[in-house]
Amino acid sequence: MTTPNNAFQVEPYLVFNGNCAEALAFYQQALGAQVDMIHRFKDSPDPSMCPPGLGDKIMHVSFRVGNNRLMASDGQCQPGQGFSGFHLSIGLKDEARAEQIFAKLSDGGKVPMPLTKTFWAPKFGMVTDRFGVSWMINVEGPPPQM
Repeated sequence: MTTPNNAFQVEPYLVFNGNCAEALAFYQQALGAQVDMIHRFKDSPDPSMCPPGLGDKIMHVSFRVGNNRLMASDGQCQPGQGFSGFHLSIGLKDEARAEQIFAKLSDGGKVPMPLTKTFWAPKFGMVTDRFGVSWMINVEGPPPQM
């Protein structure tokens, strides 16, 4: 398959409304996330970009989970905002690794669908982590005999 000259990527941008650093540390521990670049509001050369009291909050961070890049921010720390209408999906070939990641993401979160055998995959599950981000964990492989 060839890649056209106008190809581009769509990358998730997560807004954590004040706990981006905590979420980033959690994803480093749970998923092995690696930070590529981080800027705090106080680092901006334009003082108007630093809302009062948010100097140490994260204006922008770029990090990798596996081969994927995600970006995030504390945003403007507006109360009552949350995530809805999407999931981040992780596809794995190793069931043990899927179980490990699912358990880590579940810590402090909610499990709407436990990691279990489905008609399309050896294992699939859904978890909403402690920050409100919804994840789908899918073990890739031949569907099991049902």
